[in-house]
Amino acid sequence: MNLLISNTTIARALVLHVDGELDVYTAPLLREAVDSGMAQGHVQMVVDLTRVAFIDSTALGVLVGSLRRVRAEEGDLRLVIDDTHLEKMFRITGFDSMFSIYRSVDDAIRDEAESAS
Repeated sequence: MNLLISNTTIARALVLHVDGELDVYTAPLLREAVDSGMAQGHVQMVVDLTRVAFIDSTALGVLVGSLRRVRAEEGDLRLVIDDTHLEKMFRITGFDSMFSIYRSVDDAIRDEAESAS
């Protein structure tokens, strides 16, 4: 049940580095991190899931809800996933068409910067 979330700001994007399992018990921590970032004025976000081995349906719901809230403020929430099992889960659920998914934080930031130009 341990989950650590740290953040950094790179360019205009708030990067949330998630480490642990995202499930019914820990997903509220991710929601709080996104909400806190938005309260600080960040609407360009990258959620780094490279250190996450498991995501349940509650956590997926938090990600979708966070994406909707950020987009309502004309922002974007990008995901970084390098685990083939997590990528497959996003593909099977159809969420890969909803989210922009990258293999590295650098790729997500670079694409965000190019989109802003």
